[in-house]
Amino acid sequence: MALPTQLDLLRRGIRAFRIWSLVIKLLLILWWDSQSWTYPKGPIKEQLNARQRLRAKWLTKEFIELGSAFIKLGQLLSARPDVLPAGWVIELAGLQDRVPPFSFQKAQTLLEQELGSRCAEIIDIDERPLGAASLAQVHRAILRSGRQVVLKIQRPKLEKLFRLDLEILQQVASVLQKNPNWSQGRDWVAMARECRRVLLRELDFQIEAQYAARFRQQFLDNPSIRIPGVIWELSTKRVLCLDYLPGIKINDLEALMDKGIDPSAVAEIGAASYLQQLVYFGFFHADPHPGNLAVASDGALIYYDFGMMGLISDGLRKRLGSMVRAAAARDARALVEEFKDAGLINEGIDLGPVRRLVRIMLKEALTPPFKGNIIEKLSGDIYDLVYGEPFRLPVELIFVIRALSTFEGVGRSLDPSFNLMAIAQPYLLPLMTSSGSNPNDLINEIGRQVGAIGSKAVGLPKRLDESLEKLEQGDLQLQIRMGESDRQLRRMVNAQQAMSQSVLLGSLGIAAALLRTSNQPSWAFLPILAALPIGLSWIKLQVKMSRDARIDRIPRKN
Repeated sequence: MALPTQLDLLRRGIRAFRIWSLVIKLLLILWWDSQSWTYPKGPIKEQLNARQRLRAKWLTKEFIELGSAFIKLGQLLSARPDVLPAGWVIELAGLQDRVPPFSFQKAQTLLEQELGSRCAEIIDIDERPLGAASLAQVHRAILRSGRQVVLKIQRPKLEKLFRLDLEILQQVASVLQKNPNWSQGRDWVAMARECRRVLLRELDFQIEAQYAARFRQQFLDNPSIRIPGVIWELSTKRVLCLDYLPGIKINDLEALMDKGIDPSAVAEIGAASYLQQLVYFGFFHADPHPGNLAVASDGALIYYDFGMMGLISDGLRKRLGSMVRAAAARDARALVEEFKDAGLINEGIDLGPVRRLVRIMLKEALTPPFKGNIIEKLSGDIYDLVYGEPFRLPVELIFVIRALSTFEGVGRSLDPSFNLMAIAQPYLLPLMTSSGSNPNDLINEIGRQVGAIGSKAVGLPKRLDESLEKLEQGDLQLQIRMGESDRQLRRMVNAQQAMSQSVLLGSLGIAAALLRTSNQPSWAFLPILAALPIGLSWIKLQVKMSRDARIDRIPRKN
């Protein structure tokens, strides 16, 4: 028994070393990219975007090499724009877990283990899988009843590797949380715990079966939407059996045209179904990339793969109603207040730059003619705003934004004139007229605002008279908040300190070099020793300057 234990420890050590190496590289890259002096021509938008794309492709490649757990982790990180820069998040959102299939013999063995005598119901199964991913692969089969199905079969020994990787990630999160610079405003331990919960749930195909059944129930009365049914008696924790629904890939325009199917009609059907999921049901497909969407021969839209579904809570749906009303009125101040009340913005920060960005976003989003990629543009702006700043977007809201952005891209591939904002208007009306389900809420809200304006108007003469009296007596005090000037002054002070420390570090370096070549070279360690705390202080100052500058760059980019 000693030998297997030693081998397990060795494998565990190798795996931990590989993961920790990636974490350290990632932290160093993020620090390096945050320093303005690492850009030859300065941190202009084009250079920032180009470097982010390069880094994101590297991270995507590393996640794919690390295997199933990290492919899924990358998909989860694509819902956390507060953790990684916008370019990284967008690249990870497109992470597709295409990996080589495992042998049919292993698939048969697992079927026998999971189904036992129920395997006799399967009279024919294709040895060649229809598709393979990091968690499972799919085989087409025929049941004794003649029913055509697909069997989603989990990869062997997957749960053991998942648990090992998630345990190591929990250790990484604990170390990050202990560092005040890395943990400021973030709870890494809670994030790791949530990742563990989500990923282990995705390994349970019985949960996916429940998701598929619930999603199908939503569209039973809609002939334009097809969702495969679940064969419960042949579904277990590691095997999922669904109806076989063949279709044309949604991005195969040539095949669609050959069948006489109008791509723009397909795009409109998909957009309408998505808005119904978000507004009416609050339960939506969170990964609508072309691999999970197909078109039936009669033009109906088919959804596949229900491992990643999103749920909008009642609380967020009510809050979204208020947000949509404020957005429809183009009231940037009210919308920012809604963000603040929802806990999306931390207390005590300057809301001026946030209001400016929201005002620009509202103008671009709600001013006709609507741009075709408006959701993609807005999601990029939101991601830029959130990263490194005191904003907390709920994961469920990020999944909504990401899903809409992904489907917007699918829609534009079908129809260049596709516009999600134009299609969305009738579906947003229920949110604009209520925070729950009562149509009178909008009238009540207007009445409340009119009453508030009336109260202020009644009290205005008295307040004006009091102010004039104080002005005549010399008692009027004027309070001005110099938020922008304070930031500029702080940056000037920080830059001056950084310059002084740079000069001091250079002088100590010269002193060390001179002492090293003198008659007493051992004394060279003294200036080096003195330079260590100064160097650490200089690094912290650079990080602080970079962090303070981020939110000020947002309005200029827009």
